Amino acid sequence: MTKHIFVTGGVVSSLGKGLTSASIGMLLQQRGLAIRLQKFDPYINVDPGTMSPYQHGEVYVLDDGSETDLDLGHYERFTNTHLTRDSNYTTGQIYQSVINKERRGEFLGKTVQVIPHITNEIKQAISKLDSDEVDVVITEIGGTVGDIESQPFLEAIRQFALDVGKENCLYIHLTLIPYLKAAAELKTKPTQHSVGQLRQIGIQPDILVCRTERSLSHDECSKIALFCNVPIDAVIEEKDKEFSVYEVPMSLVEHGMDELIVKKLGLPAGELDLGDWRNLLHRMRNPEHEISIAVVGKYAEHRDAYKSIYEALDHAGTAHRAQIRVQRIHSEAVEREGAERLLSGVDGLLVPGGFGERGIEGKVDAVRFAREKGIPFLGICLGMQCAVVEYARNVVGLEGANSTEFDKNTPHPVICLLDEQKNITDKGGTMRLGAQPAELVPESKAAECYKTEKISERHRHRYEFNNDYRRQFADRGMQITGASSDGKLVEIVEVPDHPWFLAVQFHPEFKSQPIAPQPLFAGFIGAAVEHHAAGLQVGGRR
Repeated sequence: MTKHIFVTGGVVSSLGKGLTSASIGMLLQQRGLAIRLQKFDPYINVDPGTMSPYQHGEVYVLDDGSETDLDLGHYERFTNTHLTRDSNYTTGQIYQSVINKERRGEFLGKTVQVIPHITNEIKQAISKLDSDEVDVVITEIGGTVGDIESQPFLEAIRQFALDVGKENCLYIHLTLIPYLKAAAELKTKPTQHSVGQLRQIGIQPDILVCRTERSLSHDECSKIALFCNVPIDAVIEEKDKEFSVYEVPMSLVEHGMDELIVKKLGLPAGELDLGDWRNLLHRMRNPEHEISIAVVGKYAEHRDAYKSIYEALDHAGTAHRAQIRVQRIHSEAVEREGAERLLSGVDGLLVPGGFGERGIEGKVDAVRFAREKGIPFLGICLGMQCAVVEYARNVVGLEGANSTEFDKNTPHPVICLLDEQKNITDKGGTMRLGAQPAELVPESKAAECYKTEKISERHRHRYEFNNDYRRQFADRGMQITGASSDGKLVEIVEVPDHPWFLAVQFHPEFKSQPIAPQPLFAGFIGAAVEHHAAGLQVGGRR
């Protein structure tokens, strides 16, 4: 029978439930177990696709086109598990499904209520990941215990243990042990209250993961165990990681987390093998180079808006034994202060995706600076479109060229709406989404990076390169080196006479892992390392 682990959070939000869930999944997977991961988000939006990055961070897209929570990015980076739309549910999706069933008459005239109808729907969502091939399903409950939004999910996981047997379920509660500087001591009372709220609901945590800035003493662990009704060996310290989030699994192992889970659930686990992970951390701690990468974006001040991009840069940096110093530059600042002032001295420029007109000219200016100065450049989604607009204006000679997203009356619409998007009015879940195949031109930089001519990458966009301008761009040196299988959609553009200038319509960052860097990011960082070395050889730029 598939076993279930439920991860909840208390005291405050942003404690790292996603990272902890992903780390647990990685440890169990490294012990030879088949795992699946899942998250429930308590907001009423059907998915995060229409939410502002300032509110939610990045929207993480899966192969099947699902727009999901950014924590699913942690799941895929830490594990090899396959994620689908069944890996992320929101309150909006749950209620929408129940209401649709009621409209179809599936409840035979009954009054539809939170209990049992909503909780039954949640339990069905949990059970969808069960199979004979899956040993453990790890389900993260978003939000914080005590939030009114989370109550149906907590009630559902309480009921779930009654349905399948408590011996098949494990509750892990992530909580905060704050340090009060004025009192010079750690305080366990917030954790006691958080666990008390869970116990009032009917859930007794089996394991407590205690987030803390300072190490817990034996006495503090004993106090937590006593008042929270758990064995002392089930009080797991998870101290803040100053170096890297990829240290979290090692920290959990040091405190016996994987062994505790295996024992409590009676799992047929093998020996833990973390050789690759230890090698990864060694390379991260011992870089041979330090390079500067500018990320010019609309949401530069909000780290989570480009979470996967920053992770992919780090993965590629580790592969090249390079420490990446990211300069987060707001594209509107480039408009005000100029690219020369803000970008001089960087070893590479990345322009990420986004929506809306704000800051676009700053991105275009940044692309021009990188192209003219020979700085390695990687454009992603909107970043590719800005590269096309810049090249059209300044090389092809198409004055006023633009995207119809920003100027419907532009004389040269080098970027335009996808045909499939022209009659769509709804915003949610209507873009070109998910994994799409593409074919690469032999001997291009893209093909050199991928080491193949057929790829599949994830998309999230409405606009595309206007095919009417293909010939003009090719004649002036910008080559289309990747296109959809039918050849109709431009996927990759390159400038061959530039040291490294490549831009893509898709989102390669979603497929990067710490031990398996995404090929384009690896190529980009490799070029940035060479650019840095060349600068030092001619007298240094630092």
